[in-house]
Amino acid sequence: MTGRDAARGTPAARLGGLTDAATADAVLDHLASFRGRKRRLRLLAGGLTNRNYQVSVDDGTRVVARFSSPKSTLLAIDREAEYQNSRLAAAAGVGPAVIEFAPDYGVLVVEWIEGRTFDDSLLDDETQLARVADICRRLHAAPPFAGDFDMFDVQRRYLGIVQEFGFRLPDDYVDFEPTVRRIEVVLRTTAGPPVPCHNDLLAANIMDDGERLWLIDYEYSGNNDACFELGNLWSEAALPPDRLDHLVACYFGRPAPVEAARARLYGLMAKYGWTLWASIQDAVSDVDFDFWEWGMEKYARACAEFRDPGIEQLITTIRESVRTEGAEPWPTPAR
Repeated sequence: MTGRDAARGTPAARLGGLTDAATADAVLDHLASFRGRKRRLRLLAGGLTNRNYQVSVDDGTRVVARFSSPKSTLLAIDREAEYQNSRLAAAAGVGPAVIEFAPDYGVLVVEWIEGRTFDDSLLDDETQLARVADICRRLHAAPPFAGDFDMFDVQRRYLGIVQEFGFRLPDDYVDFEPTVRRIEVVLRTTAGPPVPCHNDLLAANIMDDGERLWLIDYEYSGNNDACFELGNLWSEAALPPDRLDHLVACYFGRPAPVEAARARLYGLMAKYGWTLWASIQDAVSDVDFDFWEWGMEKYARACAEFRDPGIEQLITTIRESVRTEGAEPWPTPAR
């Protein structure tokens, strides 16, 4: 399932605009990987922007076939980039192998990973966070991804869609825009080179096969600031600040207070931006899920952070760290 799909114990989706099993099985007949082969389909839990099936083929092979909904176009998902980046992540040894991509049918087929899916409680652990930092470093060291992801740009695009179509907008949402622009300036000023990022690292997109971790579902993948990856993970799992400090220290191989402050502001921007993702889904999705409630939980946490005087200290810490010519370079991830 995908990250936004797996949000907070999502129930199985209604058929709605997503692909039912009979239609999915008929589509698979057109794919080279399945043509003429006996198979069984099992609907996987989740499915807010995709319908996901485990496909068991007669030779014992198991894969995941993901059918995207046409309504996901408002969410700025580039399916071609998702396919290309999934292949790059697999080549880097962090993602499942890509078996086949059929854009005309809206289906991506990837290797089945047998293992345990993470949840937020597993991430509230120093040992597990160290493992996650390690796999993030491996992903971020991969060749550049297709396309870029920038939460400031995504948030502006989502806000434009919500306002243009008259979708629900949380109370006082735009009142925080001046602060958001200040955060944007300080994070852009202190940004290092972009790296290939997953950009949707909530717990359900991390799997443990008993020996190693895997990152699955690359819908929102693109080149980005590594601190967004870390801050978004921390934000999605609603972890305390000291867990973010530990995650960042594991990633860079030493305590890194400036990078932790940057990641924390990116975590705030993640909550603020994904709130509008929920508003759009609330308006257009056929899935039987309370998107609005899910988004408002994120927004409530974002509001608390915007109104916390500590946000000024985070901005100051980052601003004062700006390097001058000949000064020590930005830290690089641990090897």
